[in-house]
Parts: sequence; C-alpha cells; structure tokens
Amino acid sequence: MTAKATSSHTWNEDVLQADGPVLVDFWAEWCGPCRMVSPILDQIQAENPDKLTILKLNVDENPDLAMKYQITSIPAMKVFNKGQIETTIIGAKPKFALEQDLAPYLA
Repeated sequence: MTAKATSSHTWNEDVLQADGPVLVDFWAEWCGPCRMVSPILDQIQAENPDKLTILKLNVDENPDLAMKYQITSIPAMKVFNKGQIETTIIGAKPKFALEQDLAPYLA
C-alpha cells in the first residue's frame, strides 16, 4: 500500500475533516530526501492502517497549501488531528526515528 495523494481540491475532506490523525507529507518530485522518506512512510502506513492515515501533497502542484502551512523546506510532515496541526517533522529520517516522532499516534 502506498500513501494516497491529496490536493487543494480534496484537502478539507482528506485532512481537515478526517476521522483520526492524518500525516501529510509535503514533498516534490525533484527532492531527493523526499524520495528517500517516501517508502518509509509507505511502510509505516502499511503497518498501521487503522491508527494513522498518511497522505502526500506535492508542493509544486499545490503552492497555496505549501504557503498556508509555511512549508519552507521539504520533506516536511505535519500530523493533523481534528483539523489542527499537532506535530511537525522536518527533514528525512530513518524509520525508527519517524516511528519515535509518531509514537503517540501509533500506540
């Protein structure tokens, strides 16, 4: 299972109105570290399908949301819960480090 894409058109439904926590991976096609973290996020999603939803947002295709959420470097990941940002993770990290950052949502 790979993380589903979201966009400006589906943002409210996918993220702000979602049941449960949603991690949004802000990324771009040209970003090497983004490509490194993507399969790790896919693994975390596959291992925790009922605990956390992971979505990808291409910042080049959705600059309005990148600006709104002050994305100045990528990869950037934000966990939304009930429409509010609860956690921000900046930069590519190995799986164990991401799992530590996401522990409250994976428990």
